[in-house]
Amino acid sequence: MDVRVDWHGAAIDRLLDSAHAALVDDTVRRLVRAGWLVETEVSFEIRGERGSMDILAWHPVEHLLLVVEVKSAFGDLQATLMVLDRKVRLAPVVARRFGWEVLGVGRLLVVGEGRTARRIVEAHAALFETAFPLRGRAALRWLATPTRARFSGLLFSSSARSGSLTVRQRVRRARVGVGARSGEVGTRSQTAAAEARRPALGP
Repeated sequence: MDVRVDWHGAAIDRLLDSAHAALVDDTVRRLVRAGWLVETEVSFEIRGERGSMDILAWHPVEHLLLVVEVKSAFGDLQATLMVLDRKVRLAPVVARRFGWEVLGVGRLLVVGEGRTARRIVEAHAALFETAFPLRGRAALRWLATPTRARFSGLLFSSSARSGSLTVRQRVRRARVGVGARSGEVGTRSQTAAAEARRPALGP
C-alpha cells in the first residue's frame, strides 16, 4: 500500500530546510575536494529572469561550469527540469561576475536518498534517463576528472534521509543578495565543512 502524506506549516519548512542544507554542505565538500571553486545560493536577475542557484561551481583547469540543483524531496518533476534548464542557460552570464571563463556548462541533480525518491525515479525511468544519463559512479568519476563532453548527472545523497515522505506543498524561500540592477548577482559563501564523517553519495 502506497501512503502519501501532505504536511503543512512551519514544521515541514524546518524539515526541508535542514535536509536541504545538509545536502548542499555534503555536495560542496565533495566538489571542493575535487578541485572545483564553489559558490552557494547564487541569486540572479537577468533580463527579467530571476532565481537562485543552490550551487554554482567552476573547474579552473577545464574552465567548466557546473549548475547543481539540490532536492531534499521531489515536487513537480517537469517544473524542476524547466527551472534547471533555465539556470544552465543563464549560468555563463552569472559566471562573469566571478571572472570565470566558461568553455562548457554541465548540470547535476542531487536528491536526498530515500525509498520514495528511488521509486519516483524508477516510475519515470525514461524521463530521468534522458534528462540525466549519468548516474552514481559514472557521475562521480566525471566530477573528479571532468571533460568538456556534455554532462548531465543525477546523484542520491544519504546526507539527509527523507524517508518515505512525499511533499507536495510548495515551500517558499527568500532569494539572497539580488541587486537592484538587472544582471547583478549576489552570493553567500559556503560554510565550513563539518568535522563529522562525510556520508557517502550513492549510485
